[in-house]
Amino acid sequence: MTGTPEGGSAPTPRVGLAERQAELVAALVAGGEPPAGFAPGPLAATRAALLRKRAGEVARHWPLLAAGLGARWSTAFAEWAARRPTCGSLRDGWDLARALRAQQALPPAAADELAVREARLRYDGLRAPRPRRAPAVGRAGGAVALQIAGRVRLLRPAPRLSTRAGDGLPDAAGSELWISD
Repeated sequence: MTGTPEGGSAPTPRVGLAERQAELVAALVAGGEPPAGFAPGPLAATRAALLRKRAGEVARHWPLLAAGLGARWSTAFAEWAARRPTCGSLRDGWDLARALRAQQALPPAAADELAVREARLRYDGLRAPRPRRAPAVGRAGGAVALQIAGRVRLLRPAPRLSTRAGDGLPDAAGSELWISD
């Protein structure tokens, strides 16, 4: 039996353990304060490892987003996810892509990827994405995707900055484009 013999309101050992476990999980995945009795160094290392693992899982669902950010992917994702508990890799990537779009920092290839997802699935930011039944248009960063009868077509890709041959400037996605005259 748990609790006090006379039915008092003293906390039981299980309730105390559950609260400490919840504090530890919040510190590891949601940016909560470290619980008492835990060394901050190993806790920070574990938190960083979990964020790297989470970034890898999101990159599997959103490869163009990760590729578009290139070397900044890990840092950008860690900054965005530091105080957010995960909602799953698909939703985390979707929320990050929408946040980057709002900041006008979404790479063109990721804009194409987001537009296609917006046309294919309905996602309100709260519930799990679900397939659209009616025709739909997805737009992101200049990209336009159309979904009709379950098929999605990218009608207009996001604009990429072009460069003249020889100047070697990368486009907004970080890849070099060469135009021959």
